[in-house]
Amino acid sequence: MNTDRTGGSASELGEVTPAPPWDYNPSAWSQRIPICALAVVGFLISTYMALYQWRLVDGVWDPVFGDQTQQVLDSSVSHLMQRWIGIPDAALGAVAYLGDAVLGLAGSTQRWRHRPWLVVLFGIDVIPLGGVSAILVIIQATVLGQWCFLCLVTAAISLVLVYWAYDEVWSSITYLRRVWQRTHDRSVLWTVFWG
Repeated sequence: MNTDRTGGSASELGEVTPAPPWDYNPSAWSQRIPICALAVVGFLISTYMALYQWRLVDGVWDPVFGDQTQQVLDSSVSHLMQRWIGIPDAALGAVAYLGDAVLGLAGSTQRWRHRPWLVVLFGIDVIPLGGVSAILVIIQATVLGQWCFLCLVTAAISLVLVYWAYDEVWSSITYLRRVWQRTHDRSVLWTVFWG
């Protein structure tokens, strides 16, 4: 019997509408709740780092790299990003993780086909966050030569979120592609996209 990524079969979980090409429902609560929970953890860690960048807390806990976390958060790269976006980069991460959690909770267990716009928006929030996190880790290693433990944790969270969320996003995109192939009508595609 085929199982979803949580280890249970779709029929055992009571969420039996699979989304091709999967044999499980990627919009099922059993799929989305872990994403939302992990996004909340990312939100809390990023908020903590943003509080340091705003100088609302005196220091940042780092059990591995000592004061390197503070040096990364106070680096010229971090200050440049803050000038570009207007808020500390950790605060932007917190907003993105909060978006992941909220968008992960929004919609029904059939949102991959009933509300594709919501799933696409969720993907637009989750997937770039993973890419940005990977780039920031590369910058830590190559430009700064210092490591931030909590930054590495949030980068790992981002990559796990991408892995966990891609199936639902792919299902919605595949569904929209099938609608287009059947109809070749933009108005129908637009109507289906918005649900």
